[in-house]
Amino acid sequence: MNELSSRLSQVQTQIRDFALSCDRDPDDITLVAVSKTRPASDIQQAFEAGQKIFAENYLQDALPKILALKDFSIEWHFIGRIQSNKTRHIAENFSWVHTVASYKHGRRLSDQRPAKLLPLKLCIQLNLTGEQSKAGIHQQDLLPLLEKLSDLPHIEVKGLMTMPPAAASVEQQHQVFGQLRTVMLNAIDNGHKLDTLSMGMSGDMQAAICEGATMVRIGTAIFGKRT
Repeated sequence: MNELSSRLSQVQTQIRDFALSCDRDPDDITLVAVSKTRPASDIQQAFEAGQKIFAENYLQDALPKILALKDFSIEWHFIGRIQSNKTRHIAENFSWVHTVASYKHGRRLSDQRPAKLLPLKLCIQLNLTGEQSKAGIHQQDLLPLLEKLSDLPHIEVKGLMTMPPAAASVEQQHQVFGQLRTVMLNAIDNGHKLDTLSMGMSGDMQAAICEGATMVRIGTAIFGKRT
């Protein structure tokens, strides 16, 4: 087992242990390997070690890797900030987008999704901490946005995504992730069929899992520190 495969195995074990410690089924949690800035060769190594789902932040970095690895049955997720002039490439090349924060971007992704592909699965990004540096809608804007997006034919809103402040304490991590879970339950009570909480990264995965994460986005713990 090489170093990358070993780190991947360790992350899988952590997810299992964290889930069991919170009385959760580990199979309810999907590991999304964040491969931004990593070469295609690293992604291929992780794929051959059993990881099938990868996420990219930067479209210009992702597209050559998607092309290079087109013969591998990889599920690609986009987790970067969306720019309107790049929605076509996102709609054509990814299965999931975790960072939708406006009707405009949802409509463009629906309009530009090729008809031959399954609907593009989306998470709505919420900014629950009011940080100016973070994208995402405010909590009170979620239900109106979900109503508008529900009419678009080539997308499917699956859930919500958020990130706590980088320097958040463990208590603050639990607070932010718990709040997102409450927001999703409220949306479900209002008739929206959501089942995905995309939350938790290498540094706050345990809190996210204990608060109900169904997808964790892990990069550094798998691929090592970025240079």
